[in-house]
Amino acid sequence: MTRRGLLIILSSPSGAGKSTLARRLRDWDSDIRFSVSATTRPARMGEVDGTDYHFLDEADFKRMVTDGEMLEHAHVFGNFYGSPRAPVEDAINAGADVLFDIDWQGAQQIANSPLSPHVLSIFLLPPSIGELRRRLESRAQDSAEVIAKRMTRSWDEISHWGSYDYVLVNDDLDVTEEKLKTIVLAERLRRTQQPGLQNHVRALQTEFEEGA
Repeated sequence: MTRRGLLIILSSPSGAGKSTLARRLRDWDSDIRFSVSATTRPARMGEVDGTDYHFLDEADFKRMVTDGEMLEHAHVFGNFYGSPRAPVEDAINAGADVLFDIDWQGAQQIANSPLSPHVLSIFLLPPSIGELRRRLESRAQDSAEVIAKRMTRSWDEISHWGSYDYVLVNDDLDVTEEKLKTIVLAERLRRTQQPGLQNHVRALQTEFEEGA
């Protein structure tokens, strides 16, 4: 194996471009996979177990949390959601990166998990609050009431920017995309991501001691 995969965490307030950049990142490199979350909510029509979500009953979900088999989890609107550890660990051990589109609370849980040495966390900031509102309104997907709720929540999200490895101001989508790619390429070269380095150094030591 030439490298170990990264756990790439992307967080931002709604409207800052996270979903678009996540999609572009995966289009750029097929070795980047989305983490498939687990949930206790019933599957909706057309959803496939293992593709859209891992659908679990509440007892199994709670057992996985207790046994340390969830990297992060939360209780949202009466249902549990979380990121199973095993498929993520299998992916990064196979050299594939896993992308997480989660909030700051989930990011903190993953950063404190046993896989923390392989975490890369990136927060996206809008250029201004006015621009953030404009983007939400221009999507024409939400009512004025929903937009107001998203705007209220946005500052809570933004206030946690300091806990991330990298912070990018997304004032130009194409420029931000290139910065994101640069970060990923550099982080793949971290010592923790190159499992073959130790054996290489040992070989160098042997060669040196043999008087090469």
